Amino acid sequence: MPLVAYKNIPSFARLQKDGHLILSEDRALRQDYRGLHIGFLNMMPDSALEITERQFFRLIGRSDRIMQFYMHPFTVKGIERSADAQDYIDKYYESFEDIKAQGLDALIISGANIPTCELADTAFYDELKTVLEWAGKNVTSVLCSCLSTHAVMRALFDEKRSPLNQKLFGVYRHRILDETQPLTRGINTAFDAPHARNNKIERAQFEKHNMRILAESPDAGVHLATSKDGLKLVCFQGHPEYDRVSLLKEYKRDISFYFEGRTHAAPPLPHGYFRADKMDVIQAHIDNVYENRDISLFDEVFLAQFIENTWQDTGRSIIQNWVGAIYQVTGFDRHQPFMDDVDPNDPIKNVLI
Repeated sequence: MPLVAYKNIPSFARLQKDGHLILSEDRALRQDYRGLHIGFLNMMPDSALEITERQFFRLIGRSDRIMQFYMHPFTVKGIERSADAQDYIDKYYESFEDIKAQGLDALIISGANIPTCELADTAFYDELKTVLEWAGKNVTSVLCSCLSTHAVMRALFDEKRSPLNQKLFGVYRHRILDETQPLTRGINTAFDAPHARNNKIERAQFEKHNMRILAESPDAGVHLATSKDGLKLVCFQGHPEYDRVSLLKEYKRDISFYFEGRTHAAPPLPHGYFRADKMDVIQAHIDNVYENRDISLFDEVFLAQFIENTWQDTGRSIIQNWVGAIYQVTGFDRHQPFMDDVDPNDPIKNVLI
């Protein structure tokens, strides 16, 4: 599925350089395919703003080779930005007002880096609620990743997340609990997924609001849940968008924070992330970093060779199913979430995958 470079966002050029199919707007308009317009609410801090943008753009772009995607990035107020990051946003991102006026077929909401457990205390919370209220009435499906799932559960259902005793960090084995749903059809019954969070929403909190639990881990908890209708709200507690080295970079950042005194405990080694047969070599390298308290000794290239990527295919397959379901039920008018013959309370009845 090609992404359409309808505006000069640098991520398009970067992805094209990496071998991804990017169509010019002129070429896209000359092809007889219907495009999907997907909003991307990016709440990540400056250091991860463009990286997260590319991760989700790539995930969408790889999910189909025929459909065309128009990605509409935007953000919310209340997230502290540097001058450079704000300039990037001003230049390449759209305003929520413009997005409301034009309409969307779907919306993706990224995670965020929030030190407090109580999300209602964050400066962006009220504006996020406004986006969610609009999307709930005007968008076919909203997909959330990690912290945004926690924020949505707080905003829509008044469910508070609870802190973990230790950061959940690494790659964990999950099982599909319902193979009949459109999002999980054709997915391996057992699969890996990365998590990186200090808080959790319990299974009972999802179930209280009649949400469907589609994938779960005995160690990481609920990974994938949807609203009762199976499509309007899609919640990941993990990170389907993560690259092969995302956890590695986060691990390095956490060690750096520990050395700087910004955290009180040394971060755990990512669970299930590195090759088990190379753990002696890996641990020796990490021990050397700690013994010298020098983050410059953390060699990403050296450690990356020991990472097994066991999750990206499944993440892409779930997103492919999500996109396919939206394509089958959303209205041709971007302001019409569902076609006239689709029951908004049971849209997946019309989905064939």
